[in-house]
Amino acid sequence: MAASLPLLPSREQPIFTSRAHVFQIDPATKKNWVPAGKQALTVSYFYDGTRNSYRIISVDGAKVIINSTVTPNMTFTKTSQKFGQWADSRANTVFGLGFTSEQQLTKFAEKFQEVKEAAKLARDRSQEKTETSSNHSHESSHETPSSPQASSVNGTDDEKATCPPAIETLLKNDSDHSKVAPAQGPTPVKKWEQELQSLGENNARLSTALQESTNNVEHWKKQLLDCKEEGEKLREKILELEAQCTDVNQEKERNTRLSRMVKQLEAEINKKEQELQRLREEAQVIPQLMEQCEAFRERLQAAENTNADLEKKAQLLQTDVEESRQQQGKLRAQLSAFLQILDGKIDELHGFRQGLAKLGLDN
Repeated sequence: MAASLPLLPSREQPIFTSRAHVFQIDPATKKNWVPAGKQALTVSYFYDGTRNSYRIISVDGAKVIINSTVTPNMTFTKTSQKFGQWADSRANTVFGLGFTSEQQLTKFAEKFQEVKEAAKLARDRSQEKTETSSNHSHESSHETPSSPQASSVNGTDDEKATCPPAIETLLKNDSDHSKVAPAQGPTPVKKWEQELQSLGENNARLSTALQESTNNVEHWKKQLLDCKEEGEKLREKILELEAQCTDVNQEKERNTRLSRMVKQLEAEINKKEQELQRLREEAQVIPQLMEQCEAFRERLQAAENTNADLEKKAQLLQTDVEESRQQQGKLRAQLSAFLQILDGKIDELHGFRQGLAKLGLDN
């Protein structure tokens, strides 16, 4: 997957493109995910019409992040609502894709299954053509089938798994032929011995390849278990994150209520500030009012002093009035006595007048 290699030949055409965050399994631990970039990258399916193959390719600038050929034995697994992964035995790694929505993940998984089926169909057709050509070659030249068996060493894991029984059958048939060969002369025996030796070497190579594939299967089973454990951990983390999201939503609601309370308090504070400003303005008048109060206090004190003097004078006047009343009472008594005396004198004068008038009439 070197960046200098021609990654996208002209014969390959993109058939599906999406964007996702790309991850690779940590080669040291085989458990943790390592991000391939800081941002989402373009991930595309490419079809090679010449080779009839499909590849998943992602490039970050001049760096190749994913160059994975889709084979029929690959499986794309959804580990969460927005995350999926697949294992690439040729690259000896596991790729993971994190999408922004569940719909994008579903479309990518459906396209993976479609490409996988197409790759399987292409492989089956290729095997049919290989078998047909090999049968024609066997019938025309009457040669042993060692060449097709040898070519399967570099085939897929399924082909490796099915090769040893065919070799055993061929060896058995060749042994039966070798029992009849001595009657035909030394040349066929030597020929069959060479063919048996060649088949034995092929069988050894195929056994080695089968052992390697078995080891790879065990290795991938172990990686699959590790991936499942990692998936369980990720599910637990997702549950924790969902719980945290619930807490965050509750916290948002609480913050909303607090924001409303803060706004109400700010409104009340504004009212209080306005009232405080009014009180400050009134407080500026207080010194003048204090001066006025002091003046009023002085005037009140003076009035109280004047009132005290007036009360003293009133008391003196009242005393004088009492004395004058007493004197008036005495004068009234004296006047009454004088009037009584005057009335007596008047009566006497009236009687004297009447006597004088009578005397005048008599005279």
